[in-house]
Amino acid sequence: MVSKKINEINADFLHGKERKSKSLAGIDKSSVKRFFNRELSWIAFNDRVLEEASNLKVPLLERVRFLAISAENLDEFYTVRVAGLKEMVRGNMSWPSIDGLSPSEQLGKIEKLTRILMQRQQEIWRNLSNNLEVAGIKILEEKDLTITEINSLKDYFTEHVVPLITPLAIDPAHPFPFIASGGFTLAARLKRLSDNITFEILIPIPSQIPRFHRLSKGRKKDEIRFFPLEGILDKFLLILFPGYRVVGKCTFRILRNSDLELEEEAEDLVREFETALKKRRRGDVVRLTISKNAPKELFDMVTSSLSVLSEEIMQVDGVIGMSNLSELVISDKPELLWKSFKPRNPERVEENHGDIFSTIRRKDMLLHHPYESFDVVVRFLQQAAADPDVVAIRQTLYRTSRNSPIVKALCEAAEAGKSVTALVELRARFDEAKNIHQSRALERAGAHVVYGFLDLKTHAKISVVVRKEGRRLVSYTHFGTGNYHPITANFYTDLSFFTREPSLARDATKVFNYISGYIQPKNFEKISMAPVDLKKTILENLANEVNCVSKGLEGNAWIKLNSLIEREVIDAMYEASNAGVKIDLVVRGICGLRPGLKGLSENIRVKSIVGRFLEHSRIVCFGNGASLPSPEAKVYISSADWMDRNLNRRVEVLVQIENPTVKAQIVNQIMAANLRDQAQSWVLQADGSYLRDNDAHERKFSCHDFFMKNPSLSGRGRAIKKYPPQLLVERKIH
Repeated sequence: MVSKKINEINADFLHGKERKSKSLAGIDKSSVKRFFNRELSWIAFNDRVLEEASNLKVPLLERVRFLAISAENLDEFYTVRVAGLKEMVRGNMSWPSIDGLSPSEQLGKIEKLTRILMQRQQEIWRNLSNNLEVAGIKILEEKDLTITEINSLKDYFTEHVVPLITPLAIDPAHPFPFIASGGFTLAARLKRLSDNITFEILIPIPSQIPRFHRLSKGRKKDEIRFFPLEGILDKFLLILFPGYRVVGKCTFRILRNSDLELEEEAEDLVREFETALKKRRRGDVVRLTISKNAPKELFDMVTSSLSVLSEEIMQVDGVIGMSNLSELVISDKPELLWKSFKPRNPERVEENHGDIFSTIRRKDMLLHHPYESFDVVVRFLQQAAADPDVVAIRQTLYRTSRNSPIVKALCEAAEAGKSVTALVELRARFDEAKNIHQSRALERAGAHVVYGFLDLKTHAKISVVVRKEGRRLVSYTHFGTGNYHPITANFYTDLSFFTREPSLARDATKVFNYISGYIQPKNFEKISMAPVDLKKTILENLANEVNCVSKGLEGNAWIKLNSLIEREVIDAMYEASNAGVKIDLVVRGICGLRPGLKGLSENIRVKSIVGRFLEHSRIVCFGNGASLPSPEAKVYISSADWMDRNLNRRVEVLVQIENPTVKAQIVNQIMAANLRDQAQSWVLQADGSYLRDNDAHERKFSCHDFFMKNPSLSGRGRAIKKYPPQLLVERKIH
């Protein structure tokens, strides 16, 4: 028998029954250290994203994309989370985090970790750029340019760059200008040759100018050549300043506080948001990245003018604004990208000649995006808009695409005389302006637009179509775990549940009436809603698992979330673990629960899946006295993560799934595959570290590959008899 490695990490929670635990001094159920810090857990998540940029099993250009994503993630973290902590410090607010750290203590830890992360980003980019050159994609330096390319770049500069930039002198008559968040800026010291007078200038670079300019083909066949924008500015700057000499230069980029401040007594929420969006542009600077070799005079001028503290400055020896590296992810080199993948159209829909309503009428259906096409959701609303028998549509909109086909369908339905109610959430961060635009288009078409509550975000994903069938009105309902966004649906994993079950339609209507008319919902039949009773339902189910164990039955739970940081729910899971309930969690991002700790969480395991698709679905399965997977399990899908904001300060829904086929699809296929995954999984340790699966399998199971190759269960239709479903845990399908 081969002995196990001491540090073997097996992320196959489906087959691996071992639950390792350890003791950590000073941590028990009464210590605040039983929780992990939210902000530090998020940084650990972004570390996992960054690690994919150096994962040799990932195609080269996709690794560049992961690097850009990690940079974009970090930018948003600073403009939202770090900015909030800084405001707390300035306001002398010492409220501790869930793990007992003050805002200033958290900022200190964040500063240390993010500097390490940003240095790691530069190291990875240097390696990737070398690999790109070998693969035929070269990022040029000035010395690499040919005479032809220099002339071409000069033409590009004068024709495409100069018309868009405005050089700004800095002197008493020209004070330091406003620089937008995310703005990339060149600073230079110029000396006039006629009298040797020196002065400083800034050139803010509009986002409309690509960061990397693609040149015509080089001397090598099939070589793709890029030259960076900062190199173009450096090379041709004196075209703008004839008679001058450059005596110093640097580039810099800032991030500002992006929080919106709203008046609690606002009479017009749309106008209030428009005003707040204008203020956002001028938020305080929270981070400055600047060239490491910046001349002292320019460094002092920039830092003093922006009023940044030393800890807010990051001097960079490399690329500033790494999110722009996404421009290098081009389609010309398909061998350097993920193999192409086309979402499937469910056979059941095709059997009904594309008629979504006929498909739902026959049986409930669950689609797993992006593996099943989100186009089915779009067509559901498009067909509703065109169907003369449809009399009403109710729809929530949290995030959607700019030219959304869903908004277009709702507008067409309203223009056709149908009753259309759209609940538009104006506070979807960074989509506020887009949602204002969408709401006005809906209002012009004649739809009723509702903006919800000032103090509660509407995050639930619900659509209800009411159709006249004979003498009855029949409601067709869609519940989703993700946004009604056709673009992100191509790479976010989410669930879409279609049903004509009357009780679920009644529940959905209560949610809409709560938001639009403040009608407090009572006696939900199949769903729970935050902030009313969603958390209560979770806690009751955990308590039921404890009760099952006390009766000698099985107690277990499978849970999939994006984030877990709600104190009361985590403590309930600790209590359940101590009672013998076995809990397996797939938490993609933030996790405040400390697993595998003796006397606290020895029956809890946590893993995170980071790969080709962004895990986004929220699924909860409770054994209900049986061992999972089981037909007796209580199964839910949800729009809500288990965070304080989701469970207590948002409108969210938790939908119980009772259809046997849909339950089997969720438990025996979707959850089982996520728990079995090893190829993309990281296991959370009791000390807070995440370790990648290192089990000695040559071909590790990938849930993403499995879902791309195997159709989901409830969308099969008659094909299910001819081609039996691929389930990770077999069960008889009725």
